[in-house]
Amino acid sequence: MATEGLHENETLASLKNEAESLKGKLEEERAKLHDKIPELQKEIELLQTQKLDVEKQAQSQKREMREKMSEVTKQLLESYDFEDVRSRLSTEDLEHLNEDGELWFAYEGLKKATRVLESHFQSQKENYEKEIEGLNLKVEHLSQDINHLQKLFREENDINDGIRLEVSRLTSENLVIPDLKQQVSELENQKLDLENRLQEQSAKLKEMSNRLHHEPEGDRTLRGTNEIQNETDIKEERLNVITQEMEGLSNGLKQDEVHAEVKSKMKQETTRLTVENMDLEEELDMKDRIIKKLEDQIKTLTKTIEKGDEIHVSALSKEYIGMMEYKREDEERIVQNLILDLKPRGVVVNTIPGLPAHILFMCVRYADYLNDADMLKSFINVTIDGIKQAVKENSEDFEMLSFWLSNTYYFLNCLKQYSGEEEFMKYNTPRQNKNCLKHFDLSEYRQVLSDLAIRIYHQFILVMENNIQHMIVPGMLEYESLQGISGLKPTGFRKRSSSIDDTDTYTMTSILQQLSYFYSTMCQNGLDSELLKQAVKQLFFLIGAVTLNSLFLRKDMCSCRKGMQIRCNISYLEEWLKDKNLQSSSAKETLEPLSQAAWLLQVKKITDDDAKEICEHCTSLSTVQIVKILNSYTPIDDFEKRVTPSFVRKVQAMLNNREDGPQLMLDTKYHFQVTFPFTPSPHDLEMIQVPSSFKLGFLTRV
Repeated sequence: MATEGLHENETLASLKNEAESLKGKLEEERAKLHDKIPELQKEIELLQTQKLDVEKQAQSQKREMREKMSEVTKQLLESYDFEDVRSRLSTEDLEHLNEDGELWFAYEGLKKATRVLESHFQSQKENYEKEIEGLNLKVEHLSQDINHLQKLFREENDINDGIRLEVSRLTSENLVIPDLKQQVSELENQKLDLENRLQEQSAKLKEMSNRLHHEPEGDRTLRGTNEIQNETDIKEERLNVITQEMEGLSNGLKQDEVHAEVKSKMKQETTRLTVENMDLEEELDMKDRIIKKLEDQIKTLTKTIEKGDEIHVSALSKEYIGMMEYKREDEERIVQNLILDLKPRGVVVNTIPGLPAHILFMCVRYADYLNDADMLKSFINVTIDGIKQAVKENSEDFEMLSFWLSNTYYFLNCLKQYSGEEEFMKYNTPRQNKNCLKHFDLSEYRQVLSDLAIRIYHQFILVMENNIQHMIVPGMLEYESLQGISGLKPTGFRKRSSSIDDTDTYTMTSILQQLSYFYSTMCQNGLDSELLKQAVKQLFFLIGAVTLNSLFLRKDMCSCRKGMQIRCNISYLEEWLKDKNLQSSSAKETLEPLSQAAWLLQVKKITDDDAKEICEHCTSLSTVQIVKILNSYTPIDDFEKRVTPSFVRKVQAMLNNREDGPQLMLDTKYHFQVTFPFTPSPHDLEMIQVPSSFKLGFLTRV
């Protein structure tokens, strides 16, 4: 244990050193980034200004180009005398144009002007193309610089993210230290309780031995009582019984007979107490060893909190009465932290089942202790509304529904167990009966909580059914797990691409894995065993009903070999029940109709004796269902024969006297009525502690 403690100290020290070194690296990287960021920002601003300058220059050049073009056009227009042409092209001189050649002259002038404009445009175009190419090169260079800077930023961000992840990891590992401190405090509390109990027992035993010292006949037999460290209350009761027997004997017998009887009684009691003493000594030795181990762990884990030991011990020595003190304005915080924000996986694994429900009831006890009806009513209403909201927000979350079904059930049981009613108090210990409610009757709220638990249960069942229903037909009917059957198909049917050939997704193993997931989740959330059995029974009913309905609708599944397959799958389910110790859940009985249908597919269906045997065996199937299976029966090879119509009529005639309904299909939506049996909690409210993960530090344990 010492080496383990040293190893834990070394790992903690190495983690702290690693955290400090990473923090130093983080500071250095931040300083470097802090120095680089202004430079990079300046470079980006400079590139942006250069880009703007280039754009402005291009726009100014375009404007200059337009102005030059307009000027050249204006000059050409001004250099040509249009009025002269108009005068020469008058109606009177039109016939002389060709003779004088003036039209040709005008045409030649326009051609020259066009050539001048074309050459000017070409030169301007070439200049612009060169300028645009240069600008494109500059833009490309700027984009490359920007990409390079962005890459540097991404690298810096990746480094920062890595450092943050490492720091968060170290921080989460450092969070283990408060949990270790809490374990240390709990272990110290247990140690102090054991020491106090031993001291009280030794004191009472000394007092009892002094009181019995003056009795002459019992002096020799009671010398060994100082060594007995059993429960003193039980010993006192037994000694009182012996004293009463002594008094009764003294009235009816002589004095010597009384003394002889007393001696024999005392000898028997002494031998019995000696045996019990030996057993208790073994238990004490084992507890001493455990305490020694725990003390070694405490020494290794409490080096950092040695200064606060005295204060902590004084706080632990305080006696509690099993309440949680809270203020009226803290109701919303309690609901938020204990109901809405609490996740099943966030609850400490080693806590008692239904711990949130017990904490809520301790708050109810505090309001009852204050005799404040408004405070009590407000708290219970807020609690019920909080549970409803949590269930509504997580209506498809199986784990949350299981968790709050369990806690609602435990809260309801606490209201019954500590109600002060005789029918519930008889299951309590004397210490628990002291914690009963003093001022208020909460039977009306018990009914409200019962209705809420029923609603949660039905939603909880619905989610389980939705998660497993699509696996049932592929796993129970279509998947072939028996060797030698998979290659055989019923004769007279074509391939069914939608079902038989596409059943590799779900198998019988898939169904069993899903059932195991449901079972383990319910156990982890502390669901009562009786409720768990009812939930499993409902699931098995669904599996049997869906499989049987599909069998009625598919002739290709009504064969002898398919009956063997169904029987094999049923045996897997029964083995699962046995493995989970759920044989008493009556879930197996819900599969009886399917089991009888599988038997009916395998049995001979030829003679009158066969018909009689079918009628006697298939008691869970109706007449319509039996006839449907017989009519749908399809031989899987040439060695089997179809069921003859005469045999079917014979069976139907034998079943005419049976009183059953004409319904063929089973109701897969049928739900068994749920019951919430009273199961008293064995945990004393005085010993319940609130884990720090619940974030209820504003509550005071009273």
